[in-house]
Amino acid sequence: MGHSRAEKAQSRKRILAAAATRIREAGLDGISVGELMKSVNLTHGGFYGHFESRAQLIAAALEQALADGDKAVAAHVGERGATVKSIVNSYLSPAHRDHPSSGCAIPTLAGEVGRADPEVRAIMAQQLAKGFSIMGDALGEAKGESVQDTEQFAASAWSMMIGAMMISRIMMDDPLADRVLAHARKSILELAERHGAGKP
Repeated sequence: MGHSRAEKAQSRKRILAAAATRIREAGLDGISVGELMKSVNLTHGGFYGHFESRAQLIAAALEQALADGDKAVAAHVGERGATVKSIVNSYLSPAHRDHPSSGCAIPTLAGEVGRADPEVRAIMAQQLAKGFSIMGDALGEAKGESVQDTEQFAASAWSMMIGAMMISRIMMDDPLADRVLAHARKSILELAERHGAGKP
């Protein structure tokens, strides 16, 4: 029994990893259950042993994709923890832009999620709120900085980062694509200084 449960857990993990990659490559509607199960060497019928519906799979795959993005960012911010500069430099990098299937799912899927079911929107909304909190903590408790000021900076920074990533991917074959990322990095770091963070 224990062995069977362990195998089922491993199979679910493989399905979710494949689905998380697939939605970042092809969007929420880009998953075919049959193709997905085949890609992880499982039967189509076995799908319902792990998920009640395709909608449940999409929600779980989005959660997995967002968690994967967190891990990718954490791997680049360094042992000293997240700073505004480390977050911005990691996120707004050509390497992140060029590998959407392994990076943050928000710029890839935001448009679709905005039109999705409330459950799916809530998953991404929670991730955005978490990102705002991390960015606010990275800004630090600057002298005279109110909670509202910190929230304003965090929301502005993330809006700029997500937008810049989307634009840079659209313009990928144009030299301006790299400059879009660089301009956004510079603007956010300057904004952090204006909010009293000193050297981010």
